[in-house]
Amino acid sequence: MLLKTVLLLVLVAQVLVLENGLLRTPPMGWLAWERFRCNIDCDEDPKNCISERLFMEMADLMAQDGWRDLGYVYLNIDDCWIGERDDTGRLVPDSKRFPHGIAFLADYAHSLGLKLGIYEDMGNLTCMGYPGTTLDKVALDAQTFAEWKVDMLKLDGCFSTREERQEGYPKMAAALNATGRPIAFSCSWPAYEGGLPPEVNYTLLASICNLWRNYDDIQDSWRSVLSILDWFVKHQDILQPVAGPGHWNDPDMLLIGNFGLSFEQARAQMALWTVLAAPLFMSTDLRTISPQNVNILQNPLMIKINQDPLGIQGRMILKEKSFIEVFKRPLSGDTSVLVFFSRRTDMPFRYHSSLAKLNYSSSRIYEAQDVFSGDIISGLRDDTSFTVIINPSGVVMWYLYPIQKMQITAQKSQVPLMKIRKF
Repeated sequence: MLLKTVLLLVLVAQVLVLENGLLRTPPMGWLAWERFRCNIDCDEDPKNCISERLFMEMADLMAQDGWRDLGYVYLNIDDCWIGERDDTGRLVPDSKRFPHGIAFLADYAHSLGLKLGIYEDMGNLTCMGYPGTTLDKVALDAQTFAEWKVDMLKLDGCFSTREERQEGYPKMAAALNATGRPIAFSCSWPAYEGGLPPEVNYTLLASICNLWRNYDDIQDSWRSVLSILDWFVKHQDILQPVAGPGHWNDPDMLLIGNFGLSFEQARAQMALWTVLAAPLFMSTDLRTISPQNVNILQNPLMIKINQDPLGIQGRMILKEKSFIEVFKRPLSGDTSVLVFFSRRTDMPFRYHSSLAKLNYSSSRIYEAQDVFSGDIISGLRDDTSFTVIINPSGVVMWYLYPIQKMQITAQKSQVPLMKIRKF
């Protein structure tokens, strides 16, 4: 009897682990919520309401305008898509706004090389008051999403108790696994428990969720970006080790292209989210986004850094009295990224430093590429003094890599240090 019990527990543990092999790098895509919220008035605002039309138009632009080819492949529906549950208990989308159903939308996304994400809530109601996924509906909803060929589920936590979340999130992970369809699982669970141990068990979370929201919802303001960043930095010793391939901390959506950030602040959010190995979910109107913001979001080197296969989350390594902060993220192949971030509000600041101060090896010569300008800074030794000019609320971002052959060459030819090449 004891042996049977042990075997049963082992089987249950195996089922509860998600083990879907998905999101080995942070997911990238487009999410409706921050820009379009719960706008359901398609009579008054047909172009911007939460509807089949909106998602199809965004899908078209993701395929046509280079987003998909750079890795932005998830087209994610958020709250306010549900109409009701039918007589069998199955979820049904709003028939007026999604007349062809979610399976049709998934097929449309797939035909363009995209993936479709959907939203539900581990409670009686979603955050905006639509039918939620109660414990008795977990298996049914997972099967429904699989039949619709959905590729990601975001499961929120409004109108749920702590006990329901403790049972429900692992139960949904098991139910998604049981469908046989690979569905990435985005959990809001830790955000409803304060985001920290002991209330949040990150070991368990990493075994059942592919990504999770830790903290407050982002709003369209610089103040909101800073509050999220501050929380992540304050708790980086806890958060940094739990992120990695297949399981990511999620500081929430990118605001770039909306109304609340300046140009410098938009570049700063992109750089800081990248150094944090964060999911890159745009939430803007791709029909009207400016070329300037497209350039920020489509920066190829930025995306390469974000998608680094090591999947190590970066951290703040230095906080200066001058209101300059330095972030560092280790990358594959002995490369790394540095972000010099200014909290100043007065004028551009000349920040002086060296690689030794930032814990780089003294046995190597490095080259750095400015991620935004493309300029190459070569001949960087650990004791080389350098200066970066950082705009208020802005960043300078360097991609660094060691140059092994230059160790001997530099001694023979006395290559000048800090040589900058323009591209």
